[in-house]
Amino acid sequence: MPGRGPLATATFLAALLVVPVAATGCGRGSDDGGGGSAPPATPPTASAPGTPSATPTKQGFQSDVKKVTAGDLKESWRKGCPVPTSGLRMIEMTYWGMDDRPHTGGRLVVNAKAADDLVTVFKKLYGMRYPIERMEPVDKYGGSDFDSIEANNTSAFNCRNATGSSSFSQHAYGYAVDINPCQNPYVYADGHVAHKDCKKYKDRENDDPGVIHAGDKVVKAFASIGWGWGGEWSGARDYQHFSKSGR
Repeated sequence: MPGRGPLATATFLAALLVVPVAATGCGRGSDDGGGGSAPPATPPTASAPGTPSATPTKQGFQSDVKKVTAGDLKESWRKGCPVPTSGLRMIEMTYWGMDDRPHTGGRLVVNAKAADDLVTVFKKLYGMRYPIERMEPVDKYGGSDFDSIEANNTSAFNCRNATGSSSFSQHAYGYAVDINPCQNPYVYADGHVAHKDCKKYKDRENDDPGVIHAGDKVVKAFASIGWGWGGEWSGARDYQHFSKSGR
């Protein structure tokens, strides 16, 4: 480099060495602050929002029991119901889904006196990976038991009469739970099923996910808190139904 002295040449070479260092900051946001090391060449892929963990069993069962008000149950509770809203609780919990993954946000409205026992039961169901389609208060379906069943929704409290009766159902007391009502339909004494998409589950030899069988782990989980199963009734059989009274 003619015309440059030793000092100028050293300065020029030092400037060339700075260029690659500055290039590592290309594409980084202005909030980086200019400090820290460059990002890795192959950053780990992040899961999409709401995507279950790749190792779902590590999540574990979680639950929270909360008080409810009449405003929370606009479609399922009314004056004259056998239990005041102060006697009910909302269990918010994880449940194992039909997609063989854990789901958060399950909600079940039950009698306050049964809440802790039912948390124990659903913890057992989660541990055995018993799959549940969805778990929402019937208020989402306008208080309609029929529509809730059509959605294959697992539910509990609903201030209504028992099927074919003028008396309150155990659901009106918060002492009954219906689980996967399509896979476990109400079969009338004459053998018919009201929901056409669920008729195939009248055959109780069916072993599809969610189907409950006599003496299985689901029946035993409810029996552990003294609740009976409608699949053991004579006449009409209510395979989805578990209740404190057995009815």
